[in-house]
Amino acid sequence: MAGRKDYVNSAVSRNREQIEHHVKEILKLIGEDVEREGLHETPARVTRMYEEIFAGYEVEPREVLGVTFDEQHEELVIVKDIIYYSQCEHHMAPFFGKVHIGYLPSGKIAGLSKFARLVEAITRRLQVQERITTQIANVMEEELQPHGIMVVVEGEHLCMCSRGVKKPGSKTVTSAVRGEFRSNPALRSEFLSLIKE
Repeated sequence: MAGRKDYVNSAVSRNREQIEHHVKEILKLIGEDVEREGLHETPARVTRMYEEIFAGYEVEPREVLGVTFDEQHEELVIVKDIIYYSQCEHHMAPFFGKVHIGYLPSGKIAGLSKFARLVEAITRRLQVQERITTQIANVMEEELQPHGIMVVVEGEHLCMCSRGVKKPGSKTVTSAVRGEFRSNPALRSEFLSLIKE
C-alpha cells in the first residue's frame, strides 16, 4: 500500500539464514533438485516474501487507528472493498478477498486510510477468516467506541480451491455485528445493500 510505512517482519530478518536453510531442506524433501538453476535463489526469495506477508506480527492492531478526531457525525460510515491477502494457519496456503467495514460514530472518527492499515495489521500473519472478522470489529469497538459496527469479510481460500475438495471459485463470507447493527435490521440492510453496489 503506497504512501504508508511498509512493515517488515524483523523476526524473519533476524533468522534469515536458518529460514533459508529450512526452505532448502523442504525442497529436497519434496524431491526437488536444489542445484537446479531455477531454485538457486528460491530460499532467499521465500525468506524475503515471509518478511512481507508476515509483517502483521510487527504491528499492534490497536495502535493502527492512531489519532482519532472528535466529530459529531453520527450517521453510517462505510469503507468497503479493502483488499487483503493472508495465510491460512492450518495449511499455510494463501487466502484473499475483501473487507467491508461500517460503523456509526459516537463522537470519535478515525482517518479513512487507518481502516485499510488495520486490515493489513490483522491479515498479514497466520490467520483464519473468522478471527480476522472478529478482531477488526473488536479493535474498532475498543478504540472508537461507536454506536455500532458491522464487518463483512469475503475470502477465497486456496487450501479449499487447490487441494482437498478442490472447489475453485467458492467464497467464504463472515460477519461481525456490534451495537446498533445488532438491534436494527434496517441499518444492517442498508449496510449490506451499500456494500453490494
